[in-house]
Amino acid sequence: MATEKVFPMTLDGKAKLENELNELKTVKRKEVVERIKIARGFGDLSENSEYDSAKDEQAFVEGRITTIENMLRNAHIIDGSEVDNDTVSLGKKVTFAEVPNGDEETYTIVGSAEADPFEGRISNDSPIAKGLIGRSIGEEVNIQTPGGDMTVKIVKIEA
Repeated sequence: MATEKVFPMTLDGKAKLENELNELKTVKRKEVVERIKIARGFGDLSENSEYDSAKDEQAFVEGRITTIENMLRNAHIIDGSEVDNDTVSLGKKVTFAEVPNGDEETYTIVGSAEADPFEGRISNDSPIAKGLIGRSIGEEVNIQTPGGDMTVKIVKIEA
């Protein structure tokens, strides 16, 4: 029997997924069912683009519900405060400066289920996070990214 993938996430990330799941089950499902009912009223289903569109949306919603339920069932809650603040780990906010130009960037390292680079939350599976995890303030780290190698110096770590 294959082992299920574990989804590391923060309590905040878990709460967001639970809210999305609730929204999908209580609001989106009903909206899609209503769209399907209306589209059926348009007649011949073989040439009914509204019906096809609603059925596609229903498949997407049901697939997302299944995905979220699986993520929540296999969630491993991470607590960055359990690890000392001098070490980069899941749940920590890390500020680093690129060497030699000194451009600073700050990211919170989270599980893949709640990653959102535009919000400053990167997955623990990303090349940057993999390079930073386990490192300490002041360390210089060479990180291999798809865009090329970069060297960074860890400036600050926060819980």
